[in-house]
Amino acid sequence: MALTKVNRGGLNTGVSDSSNATFLSVDASEVATLLTTAVINSEGGAVTTNIAQGLSKQWVSVTNTTVNDSLNTSSISDGGDWLNVNHTNNMANDDYAVATGGSQSYYQSNRGTAIGVANVATNTRKEFPMTEAEAGYAGGAFILHTSALHGDLA
Repeated sequence: MALTKVNRGGLNTGVSDSSNATFLSVDASEVATLLTTAVINSEGGAVTTNIAQGLSKQWVSVTNTTVNDSLNTSSISDGGDWLNVNHTNNMANDDYAVATGGSQSYYQSNRGTAIGVANVATNTRKEFPMTEAEAGYAGGAFILHTSALHGDLA
């Protein structure tokens, strides 16, 4: 597959410029190559960024121990003082980065949480979100918690 930059006047497709037509199509066999080689110029044009390297490879949003939404998350489980976050697809190594956040109460998002990550492996990790009890609430359950993983898939 090769991409060629073509100006609007260079297209002789019979499709008007105001239509919402597909100009480039990629079949499934070409997707992996496209994603691993696609780059974007920086705003100033001085550098490029590899798209595949900049994407989050796994993320999850959890309220207590219920997954609200996720990507590449096979399951979570309550480990007592932590949540086990299990990946659908393994990472290439355990040197990935995890960014975490959350709130002490679903309705009081202005309060932050203390969250740690430990026991990272290519297929799972432990995350230590603050509980309601630690935040001064009576419940003791985990609260709204989010995390995103950046690194290389296996």
